[in-house]
Amino acid sequence: MNSKLLILFSIPFVFVACNQSSDESSPEAMADTKNSAQYDRLLAEQRHLFEALPLKADNPENETTNDKIKLGHALYFDTRLSLTGNNSCNGCHNLDSYGVDNLPTSPGDAGGNGDRNSPTTLNAALHGSQFWDGRMKDVEEQAGGPVLNPVEMNMPSEQEVEKRLSNVDMYRVLFAKAYPEETNPVTYTNMRNAIGVFERQLLTPSRVDEYLLGDKSALSLQEKKGMLSFAYIGCTNCHSGSVLGGNQLQRFGVHKPYWEATASEHVDRGLFEQTNDSLDLYLFKVPSLRNISETHPYFHDGSVQDLEEAVRIMAEVQLDYKMNQKEVKNVVAFLEALTGEVPPKYKQNPLAIAE
Repeated sequence: MNSKLLILFSIPFVFVACNQSSDESSPEAMADTKNSAQYDRLLAEQRHLFEALPLKADNPENETTNDKIKLGHALYFDTRLSLTGNNSCNGCHNLDSYGVDNLPTSPGDAGGNGDRNSPTTLNAALHGSQFWDGRMKDVEEQAGGPVLNPVEMNMPSEQEVEKRLSNVDMYRVLFAKAYPEETNPVTYTNMRNAIGVFERQLLTPSRVDEYLLGDKSALSLQEKKGMLSFAYIGCTNCHSGSVLGGNQLQRFGVHKPYWEATASEHVDRGLFEQTNDSLDLYLFKVPSLRNISETHPYFHDGSVQDLEEAVRIMAEVQLDYKMNQKEVKNVVAFLEALTGEVPPKYKQNPLAIAE
């Protein structure tokens, strides 16, 4: 048996039925309190696997200013960054729905869909790389990719983007304020850097952060059980740190072909599609698990709608472990506690407000 599982099953856990009474002095409530404290002690031993979300996600190579945030906010919502005006960044990464569109794959400007699921932009600035194959280093570089992608926003060139933006009075003013030292500030590089600065504001602290920062009452007993199972089963081998993922590429389907478990219609070979190197077969960026209960469907192809099913699949194909129903429920409860909130001011479309 896997050594992690031996550890899991040898811990003397005391599972207590949920108390239906509101009387906090009842024997059941007192037992839950004692049991919760036991989990706090066990979780303290796993504390090194988890990090609270930082307050900022600044890039020293792209200084954050209020004027850049304002410009990036407008650009993020502007459909004029797509050839025929059908798409904006917010179209696929909707801030009203946790930075995604909840579709398996997203329609582009010309009507066709991409071949991979649109990941959330929330907390993406804390990832070590961008896109499912990790081919771009940060949100600034990533912001320029979809605009020129013929399947996505379909603009023909950087020069055409600059020309279009230069013809808008509002943007001539916003770019000049954001980049006051430049004679011709309306550039493609400045556009993607401004969007990057805006995306760096999209951090969503959750109750898990409150717990990690010392508030032991922030999580329920079930959520603590799930957090501990998450660590003991081995999920933290890939999903650790402040965003529980986002910082490495891993082979999807360690113990069995992933498509057999996900019933994927198309077998995506991951990073191999970029490099043609057999060592990169089925390598995908490990996604962040923050807000995961809201960012369905799951996996690189959006092939699984249900979070419980996604958890079972990951345990099976990555860890060769079959989770029981109680474990699944507890882990999902923990994952749901990772849900935060987008700052309301950033969910508003500034272009609509201006009009």
